[in-house]
Amino acid sequence: MAAGFLAFLVSALVCGHKALAQEKTEVSLEQCQEMAIEHNPYILNSRLDILAAQARKREALAEYFPKVSVNALAFYAFDPILEIGLTDIMGDNDFANNLNSLLEGFAAQYGFNTQYSTLKKGMTATVTAMQPVFAGGRIVNGNKLAALGKEAAQLQHEIQLRTTSEDVEKGYWQVLSLEEKMKTLQQLQGLVDTLYRDVNAAVQAGLATENDLLQVRLKKNELRSGKIRVRNGIRLAKMNLFNSIGLEYNPYSTIRNDSVPYIDDIILSDRLTDLESPDTYYRPEEEVAAQQAEARLLDLSVRSKQLEKKMTVGETLPQIGVGASYGYGNIIDKGQMNGAVFASIQIPLSDWGKTARKMQRYDYQIQKAENEKDFLNAQLILQIRQLWMDLTASWEQLLVARESVVTARTSVSQLESYYRAGMSPLSDLLQAQSQLQECSNEYIDQCIAYRTALQAYLNRAATGRETAE
Repeated sequence: MAAGFLAFLVSALVCGHKALAQEKTEVSLEQCQEMAIEHNPYILNSRLDILAAQARKREALAEYFPKVSVNALAFYAFDPILEIGLTDIMGDNDFANNLNSLLEGFAAQYGFNTQYSTLKKGMTATVTAMQPVFAGGRIVNGNKLAALGKEAAQLQHEIQLRTTSEDVEKGYWQVLSLEEKMKTLQQLQGLVDTLYRDVNAAVQAGLATENDLLQVRLKKNELRSGKIRVRNGIRLAKMNLFNSIGLEYNPYSTIRNDSVPYIDDIILSDRLTDLESPDTYYRPEEEVAAQQAEARLLDLSVRSKQLEKKMTVGETLPQIGVGASYGYGNIIDKGQMNGAVFASIQIPLSDWGKTARKMQRYDYQIQKAENEKDFLNAQLILQIRQLWMDLTASWEQLLVARESVVTARTSVSQLESYYRAGMSPLSDLLQAQSQLQECSNEYIDQCIAYRTALQAYLNRAATGRETAE
């Protein structure tokens, strides 16, 4: 019966271990970047900018179509607006006055008014359609300008995607860097634990002093303290990464939430694989720079200024339009339906001087945009070169750090043998282990720096290659 209970207990522990293992959530770098695309506020806002630019383009397209309006007017006057008598028609003379006196006599007898009055009240309602025929090219150029705005918004979106991807990658590798340093500390702790047992046994045998044991114990405490700092750094780096990509997490181990994973249970699955020399990734910097979104934005800036100048020229040209209206009117006579067609032409005469100065201002702005384009294109090439130089320098530093790790590990192995043989003091061995830790951390940092620099360069080179294709 006891054996059955023991089997049940072991089975329960195994099942519990499996349940805990299932609670782990693995997240890859690619998944983090996809989540950032879905949740990063700057990317979301850049998408809204594209939609706004599309709406602006459709708004400009509507200028090609007729403008239809409905107009209505109703009025009531206290006195008739128009009153006409016989003297108003024939003038103030004897004949007109005598005739008017005669008519007034008949008016009193037969009950009619000698004056005609109208426009005391009335109403009208019309539907009018106006089709622009020529507006100095402003409609065409306005549509072209709106299309440039949409293209610029798309380029800004590409830049934001690249920037966000680089930020997410930096945050991801920062977490992995700290995790690799934690592994180094754990390996060193294993060495120090073994050394502690050996020194303790040597002290009991009278072959080592109590001070040697205290030095090893201090080294153990130093490693424990380092692990606490690194563990806290891992959690803070994870929080920063998860906040940027919109991944929910629970930062407290004492408060469990089944729907939100605990931060230590979220595992980053990518690891640093074999890193290759940067020579395999090189592309000519002029080719890469010419295909960057920033370079295309500079072209759009010049083109937009040129279109704005053309629209200014259009203000000085005639504007021609045709239209038609139809409606109901009841103002003078009885109400009736009526319609009309019309054409209009507007020729500006008084703004030539102002427009000429405005065109001159746009000429200066175009020249300024071209100057900025030339300068910033050169800066883009410089930036690509700097990325390449940073990449090659990171690779060289990585090789040096790798050699230092091999050297430090060899030194620890030799000093450990010398210490066991009584040929070297314990302090030298502990110092060599500290140097091994420093060299290992430096190598990890250089691996992360190279991987980050490589991805930054590839993001630029890949953008250029995709655009060229």
